[in-house]
Amino acid sequence: MKTVIRKAYFDFENEEKWLNEMSAKGFALTDYTWCRYVFSDCKPGEYVYRLELLEELPNHPISQKYIRFLEESGAEHIASYIRWIFLRRKASDGAFDIYSDADSKIKHYRRIIKLNLCLLPITTLVGLLNVLTGVGAWHSNIQNPFNLYAGFISILIGTIPLVLIYRYCKKMKKLKKDREIME
Repeated sequence: MKTVIRKAYFDFENEEKWLNEMSAKGFALTDYTWCRYVFSDCKPGEYVYRLELLEELPNHPISQKYIRFLEESGAEHIASYIRWIFLRRKASDGAFDIYSDADSKIKHYRRIIKLNLCLLPITTLVGLLNVLTGVGAWHSNIQNPFNLYAGFISILIGTIPLVLIYRYCKKMKKLKKDREIME
């Protein structure tokens, strides 16, 4: 049976955790498009899921080579969205970790930070424009408070990339510190 769930995630680790929880309940991810997850029935806990932000688009030769490497190591490429790929592997095959060391995980976090640094000015600008539009509408006797509130909500949403940048910078700092302790 096919199940479609519409849900938005901004943090890939939370999304990955949710996908693994869904697998534990007997739902296998079969497709993804923007905020739309398609599941089919499976044995509870049959799959382990991982997400990764690629350096290039999935159809780029470098990405294609990397995806083939992952598939040869037992992973299954389920879906792609922009530069994100959704992977799964049978839980019976053992642990499924994409990153073998701190450096590769740090590189992944850097890619995510760069993406969010690109999104930050766009989301901030949209939020500010919405606030200014709401204030302009308020002063031109179209006193609909929704316009103003929508603008402030847009600004709050626009801060999501900033929060993610902060979170991943902290994680990178911890990984670097742990790496230094191990050396």
